[in-house]
Amino acid sequence: MSVEVKFQLERRNFSLDVQIAFPDSGITALFGPSGGGKTTLLRCIAGLEPSVRGCLQVGKTVWQDEGIFVPPHKRPIGYVFQGAALFPHLSVRGNLEFALKRVSTERISFDEASALTGICHLLERRTTNLSGGERQRVALARALLTSPEFLLMDEPFAALDRESKAHLMPYIEQLHETLSIPILYVSHSIEEVAHLAEQMVLLYDGRVQGSGPTSEMLTSLSLPLARADNAVSIVEATVLEHDKNYHLTCLRFDGGEILLPREDLSVGQTVRVAIHARDVSLVWQPSKQTSILNVISVVVKEVSALNQAQVLVRLIAADTLLLARITQKSAAVLEVVPGRRMYAQVKSVSLIF
Repeated sequence: MSVEVKFQLERRNFSLDVQIAFPDSGITALFGPSGGGKTTLLRCIAGLEPSVRGCLQVGKTVWQDEGIFVPPHKRPIGYVFQGAALFPHLSVRGNLEFALKRVSTERISFDEASALTGICHLLERRTTNLSGGERQRVALARALLTSPEFLLMDEPFAALDRESKAHLMPYIEQLHETLSIPILYVSHSIEEVAHLAEQMVLLYDGRVQGSGPTSEMLTSLSLPLARADNAVSIVEATVLEHDKNYHLTCLRFDGGEILLPREDLSVGQTVRVAIHARDVSLVWQPSKQTSILNVISVVVKEVSALNQAQVLVRLIAADTLLLARITQKSAAVLEVVPGRRMYAQVKSVSLIF
């Protein structure tokens, strides 16, 4: 089952022409620069752009097609905006109870929504006395109480600092694990996308440049993400153990083991870490005479020139995709070609949030 989206919209200085499909459960990130059409696409999905042409099917249900247009108030969609957009004259409880007025079939209870977003202790507070992160959690709970079959999130963390974002991330992850509905998450933060999303849609100038699993999108040499200065690959790993003597945490993934500075994580916990392309070098054989601790056996999948001095190398370790940015000269001297088995030396590994 999937969500199928096809929209065309013409404006004076902008046009949207999008055709995509993504899973009808889990988090799909909609990523791209400002002005690329991300919010416009969300508005089309919500039914807020009546002049748009196209179709929208969620699972087996058609919400829009030729001759069919389900109005916005009848689309079972939860919408979380950049700003929380709460009613300032109501308490947290009052804001949540307002959402219940439009619900005919309850998918999630008041208590469940409050617990899932961690706001039970805030219910009697006025929204004007909440922090930015607390306001966004209330907005999320309110969206859930509309019993959505589709959740749209338009850069919900845009106005928050890094600490607030890190505090809110677990609540978004819980949605993914608890609710079996599609979540379309708009962001311009590659770190947020790498942490949360299983699927990714890349939108530039109203057109889809690519879509697919996040790990593949981030490392595709044909897309601009891999060619950016902050190009990154993600590794999903499990906490294996902690080295108390050297204050390190050891993680295991399908391609081996990696070390990072000690983190407050539980053994057995699943985490995602980021490896930047600029922090990866390649060698024929691993060396014991090096300060680099993380050395991973890889196979070269693709090589592409980045500029006159550098190349990008797409690597695979078991089923995990990695990127390396090395010089043209190094690629020539080491004979870096598709199919060659090498070792990736990873200078730095960082936990995502």
